Amino acid sequence: MANELHNAKFLQIVPPAAIVDDAAITTAEIDTLGWDYLTMVCSVGATDIAMAALKLQAGNTSGALTDYDGLDFDGDTDIEGGTAALPADDDDNGLFVFQVDLKARPRYWDLVATAGDGSTGTFFSCTAILSRGEVAPLTATEMGAKSVLRV
Repeated sequence: MANELHNAKFLQIVPPAAIVDDAAITTAEIDTLGWDYLTMVCSVGATDIAMAALKLQAGNTSGALTDYDGLDFDGDTDIEGGTAALPADDDDNGLFVFQVDLKARPRYWDLVATAGDGSTGTFFSCTAILSRGEVAPLTATEMGAKSVLRV
Protein backbone atom coordinates (compact mmCIF):
# COMPACT_ATOMS: atom_id res chain seq x y z
CA MET A 1 0.00 0.00 0.00
CA ALA A 2 1.33 3.45 -0.94
CA ASN A 3 1.88 6.20 1.58
CA GLU A 4 -0.87 8.80 0.98
CA LEU A 5 1.50 11.63 1.84
CA HIS A 6 3.77 10.68 -1.06
CA ASN A 7 0.93 11.76 -3.36
CA ALA A 8 -0.11 14.88 -1.47
CA LYS A 9 0.11 18.60 -2.11
CA PHE A 10 1.48 20.91 0.59
CA LEU A 11 0.50 24.56 0.89
CA GLN A 12 1.78 27.26 3.22
CA ILE A 13 -1.38 28.93 4.45
CA VAL A 14 0.55 31.07 6.95
CA PRO A 15 4.31 30.99 6.38
CA PRO A 16 6.63 31.64 9.33
CA ALA A 17 6.63 35.40 9.90
CA ALA A 18 6.98 38.11 12.51
CA ILE A 19 4.99 37.97 15.72
CA VAL A 20 1.39 39.25 15.52
CA ASP A 21 -0.38 41.03 18.38
CA ASP A 22 -4.10 41.92 18.51
CA ALA A 23 -4.63 41.47 14.77
CA ALA A 24 -5.81 39.04 12.11
CA ILE A 25 -3.10 36.81 10.69
CA THR A 26 -2.77 36.91 6.90
CA THR A 27 -3.80 33.57 5.36
CA ALA A 28 -4.13 32.05 1.88
CA GLU A 29 -7.36 30.60 0.50
CA ILE A 30 -7.22 26.98 -0.73
CA ASP A 31 -8.83 25.60 -3.89
CA THR A 32 -9.47 21.90 -3.16
CA LEU A 33 -10.73 20.92 -6.63
CA GLY A 34 -9.63 17.34 -7.37
CA TRP A 35 -8.74 16.40 -3.79
CA ASP A 36 -10.61 14.23 -1.26
CA TYR A 37 -9.03 15.33 2.03
CA LEU A 38 -7.73 18.53 3.60
CA THR A 39 -5.54 18.57 6.71
CA MET A 40 -4.35 21.85 8.16
CA VAL A 41 -1.57 21.82 10.76
CA CYS A 42 -1.35 25.09 12.66
CA SER A 43 1.71 25.73 14.79
CA VAL A 44 1.57 28.17 17.68
CA GLY A 45 5.06 29.33 18.60
CA ALA A 46 5.86 31.55 21.55
CA THR A 47 2.72 33.35 22.72
CA ASP A 48 1.83 35.44 25.75
CA ILE A 49 -1.94 35.58 25.20
CA ALA A 50 -4.77 33.31 24.06
CA MET A 51 -5.70 33.59 20.39
CA ALA A 52 -8.95 35.42 19.67
CA ALA A 53 -9.96 33.16 16.75
CA LEU A 54 -8.91 29.91 15.04
CA LYS A 55 -11.46 28.42 12.64
CA LEU A 56 -12.11 27.43 9.05
CA GLN A 57 -14.39 29.07 6.54
CA ALA A 58 -15.63 27.52 3.29
CA GLY A 59 -17.68 28.27 0.20
CA ASN A 60 -18.27 27.27 -3.40
CA THR A 61 -17.14 30.66 -4.71
CA SER A 62 -13.64 32.00 -4.17
CA GLY A 63 -13.67 34.95 -1.78
CA ALA A 64 -17.24 34.27 -0.59
CA LEU A 65 -16.55 32.07 2.42
CA THR A 66 -18.44 31.67 5.69
CA ASP A 67 -17.75 29.87 8.97
CA TYR A 68 -18.00 26.09 8.63
CA ASP A 69 -19.84 24.26 11.42
CA GLY A 70 -17.64 21.96 13.51
CA LEU A 71 -14.33 23.60 12.58
CA ASP A 72 -13.90 26.31 15.24
CA PHE A 73 -11.46 25.87 18.12
CA ASP A 74 -13.63 28.27 20.10
CA GLY A 75 -16.05 25.69 21.51
CA ASP A 76 -16.71 23.08 18.82
CA THR A 77 -16.37 19.38 19.69
CA ASP A 78 -12.94 17.77 19.26
CA ILE A 79 -12.27 14.18 18.09
CA GLU A 80 -12.26 12.94 21.69
CA GLY A 81 -15.75 14.35 22.39
CA GLY A 82 -14.47 17.27 24.46
CA THR A 83 -14.89 20.97 23.91
CA ALA A 84 -12.16 22.49 21.76
CA ALA A 85 -10.43 25.60 23.09
CA LEU A 86 -8.52 28.37 21.38
CA PRO A 87 -4.75 28.23 21.76
CA ALA A 88 -3.97 29.69 25.20
CA ASP A 89 -1.05 31.69 26.55
CA ASP A 90 0.62 28.46 27.72
CA ASP A 91 0.27 26.57 24.40
CA ASP A 92 3.74 27.56 23.17
CA ASN A 93 4.95 25.21 20.41
CA GLY A 94 1.60 23.41 20.24
CA LEU A 95 -0.03 22.01 17.11
CA PHE A 96 -3.73 22.55 16.33
CA VAL A 97 -5.06 20.37 13.51
CA PHE A 98 -8.12 20.56 11.27
CA GLN A 99 -9.15 17.43 9.32
CA VAL A 100 -11.76 17.73 6.56
CA ASP A 101 -13.27 15.02 4.34
CA LEU A 102 -13.93 17.13 1.23
CA LYS A 103 -16.47 14.82 -0.38
CA ALA A 104 -19.80 16.72 -0.77
CA ARG A 105 -18.27 19.82 0.83
CA PRO A 106 -17.41 23.28 -0.56
CA ARG A 107 -14.50 23.77 -2.93
CA TYR A 108 -12.77 26.78 -1.33
CA TRP A 109 -11.41 26.92 2.23
CA ASP A 110 -9.57 29.48 4.31
CA LEU A 111 -8.25 29.80 7.81
CA VAL A 112 -9.33 32.56 10.17
CA ALA A 113 -6.62 33.15 12.77
CA THR A 114 -6.52 36.17 15.05
CA ALA A 115 -3.86 36.85 17.66
CA GLY A 116 -5.02 38.07 21.05
CA ASP A 117 -4.05 41.39 22.60
CA GLY A 118 -1.00 40.59 24.72
CA SER A 119 2.16 42.43 25.59
CA THR A 120 4.04 40.83 22.67
CA GLY A 121 1.65 38.55 20.74
CA THR A 122 1.82 35.21 18.96
CA PHE A 123 4.14 33.48 16.52
CA PHE A 124 1.97 31.36 14.21
CA SER A 125 2.30 29.32 11.01
CA CYS A 126 0.06 26.88 9.17
CA THR A 127 0.54 24.25 6.47
CA ALA A 128 -2.29 22.61 4.55
CA ILE A 129 -2.05 19.11 3.11
CA LEU A 130 -4.34 18.02 0.27
CA SER A 131 -4.46 14.24 -0.16
CA ARG A 132 -6.11 11.54 -2.29
CA GLY A 133 -6.10 13.64 -5.41
CA GLU A 134 -7.63 12.67 -8.74
CA VAL A 135 -4.16 13.04 -10.23
CA ALA A 136 -1.07 12.31 -8.14
CA PRO A 137 1.58 15.03 -8.19
CA LEU A 138 4.84 13.76 -9.69
CA THR A 139 7.22 16.65 -9.18
CA ALA A 140 8.27 18.73 -6.19
CA THR A 141 6.56 21.76 -7.74
CA GLU A 142 3.30 19.86 -8.17
CA MET A 143 3.59 18.83 -4.50
CA GLY A 144 3.95 22.51 -3.51
CA ALA A 145 7.59 22.11 -2.48
CA LYS A 146 10.92 23.54 -3.57
CA SER A 147 12.50 20.11 -3.30
CA VAL A 148 11.55 16.61 -2.12
CA LEU A 149 13.83 13.83 -0.89
CA ARG A 150 12.50 10.26 -0.67
CA VAL A 151 14.16 6.97 0.18
